[in-house]
Amino acid sequence: MAESTWPDHQLIVAAQGGDVDSIAALVSGAHPNIQRFARSLCATPEDAEDAAQEALIILYRKIGMLRASGALASWMFRIVRNECLRRARARLGDHTPLPDLAVAASAEDEVLQRLEAARVAAAVATLPADQRHVLIMRDIQGNSGRMVADALGLSTAAMKSRLHRARATVRQALQAAPAPGGNNDDHT
Repeated sequence: MAESTWPDHQLIVAAQGGDVDSIAALVSGAHPNIQRFARSLCATPEDAEDAAQEALIILYRKIGMLRASGALASWMFRIVRNECLRRARARLGDHTPLPDLAVAASAEDEVLQRLEAARVAAAVATLPADQRHVLIMRDIQGNSGRMVADALGLSTAAMKSRLHRARATVRQALQAAPAPGGNNDDHT
């Protein structure tokens, strides 16, 4: 109940047991959350749509492999994150320009924002699981501090401490890595 926007425990358990109607309802109920993950993590809207679709397919095919019904959100987040990172790596590897770069002056800014989002997603992906869960639930999903603490079985103080460490680690990773667009203020 801590994550009331996700399908409930009974539906997840029924889907894990192979009930076809429950699986369909689970996929349908998880879809908005998975799309939100993908939009926040992927570099482009197209990648986000593809990553969300891939995650839904995996959910449909492999729900029986999920060990704990309460782990659905983190399992889906990992699948979406991995798919977004895979797509970002493929895009950066082929050096194909993103569409509409020359159409308007703001298109370049939009691409840079998407690349920045990919950098943030990569930094979040490197966090220890306990910090990553708190950061995702609080900053990405927008849950209240109390809800996050309760869902993870933590005191509010412990949740805040993990959140602070996660944010600091992500901030350091982003400062250490070069920003997209080559904003070099160095005198090279």
